[in-house]
Amino acid sequence: MKSSDNALTQTVSDPVIIAGGGIGGLVMALTLHQIGVPCLVLEQAPEIGPLGVGINLQPNAVRELFDLGINQEALEGIGVSCQEWALLGRNGRDIYSEPRGIKAGYQWPQFSLHRGRLQMLLLQTVVDRLGSDRVLTGHQVTGYEHAEHGVDVLVRVGGETHRLAAPLLLAADGIHSAVRAQMHPDQGDVHWGGAILWRGVTQGKPIRTGASFVGIGSLNHRFICYPISQADPETGLAEINWIAEITLSDKAAWDRVDWNASVSAQAILPYFSDWQFPWLDIPQMIEGAPSIFEYPMVDRDPVATWIDGPVALLGDAAHAMYPTGSNGASQAIVDARVLGAMLLEHGLNEQALRAFDHKLCADISAVVLRNRGAGPFGLLGLVDDRCQGDFEHINEVISQREMDDFMAQYKRAAGFAMETLNTAAPIIKLGAGRNHR
Repeated sequence: MKSSDNALTQTVSDPVIIAGGGIGGLVMALTLHQIGVPCLVLEQAPEIGPLGVGINLQPNAVRELFDLGINQEALEGIGVSCQEWALLGRNGRDIYSEPRGIKAGYQWPQFSLHRGRLQMLLLQTVVDRLGSDRVLTGHQVTGYEHAEHGVDVLVRVGGETHRLAAPLLLAADGIHSAVRAQMHPDQGDVHWGGAILWRGVTQGKPIRTGASFVGIGSLNHRFICYPISQADPETGLAEINWIAEITLSDKAAWDRVDWNASVSAQAILPYFSDWQFPWLDIPQMIEGAPSIFEYPMVDRDPVATWIDGPVALLGDAAHAMYPTGSNGASQAIVDARVLGAMLLEHGLNEQALRAFDHKLCADISAVVLRNRGAGPFGLLGLVDDRCQGDFEHINEVISQREMDDFMAQYKRAAGFAMETLNTAAPIIKLGAGRNHR
């Protein structure tokens, strides 16, 4: 979809406006279509492409994609069904591991995949079901004004600002959301705790189960890797997404001006030069990446509400969080589905947005803060505190029950505790609305 300066005059009368064509915005569009609500997605980028890095979709989010008619075969075509989540010490010895997805007993798998490929799958599904004119690129939502009919959405197109009338504005416009900035003008800047991430994708042989998410090291110095493509049957090689991470004790010592910059392997190798194991050569993996990007690990402080009358935030616009729990994209999907369920129950009105806010805002804000405290990687912090990462047998340092309880608490908070999820009723029942699939 290319931008069009006059596209705003060609839309249907007063559809719900979705700001942002990322994962949350596109799932929101598919959900509104499922329940029979016309919508229009406005994306500020001139074109939507398969950008991003590896992500994990937890079973609670995969369930919602299945309920939208995006089947397992489609997801396996762009990713890998994750089988294991494991933490290892800097010495290479196991700290904790658990099965994931179907193997763990969930009714739905967990998927490791490339964010951009998922976005393109969702985009194509939106185009197929809603039509290519329902996603407009080059359209930047800059703000909103309350109106008798609901909301006037301010949209910048080709250097000019337009007003678009809508009953509701649903903002999935990311961590730098203009809608959130207007809703919460005193929110402050993004929060950075001193952690720096370097991310890349390298062709390599998957380790352990062949579909394992593996974190190695300590709380403040670690390496994470997992496959995001099926292994080639001839070479055994897959795309391995990796994250190298350090946390600075003195944030002022980091003098980078350009965040999200492309860097060379030589900038990272001094931190991981001797991280070599018989089953994984981390310096070699870093050097094998065609491109490497540097990111700050940032989030935003939680806000008291995600709504302002006929306007609601979802996804990163509502709750940008550290990626330590692998649930940012998953929560964006769940947000869209819960919001759709509230619209189905209460109608196309502010009451539905209030119900959505009441159901999720406080609980997910708590997850944001939990992830800021390292999320499930907090286990590494416990090990660091007790033995500085030097151990022969981990159960001499921390009991299996303590680790299991730690992980169970996180899953409950993040909404994918297995027993709860497996027995929960669908967020939107099959057949609800006019356009179920």
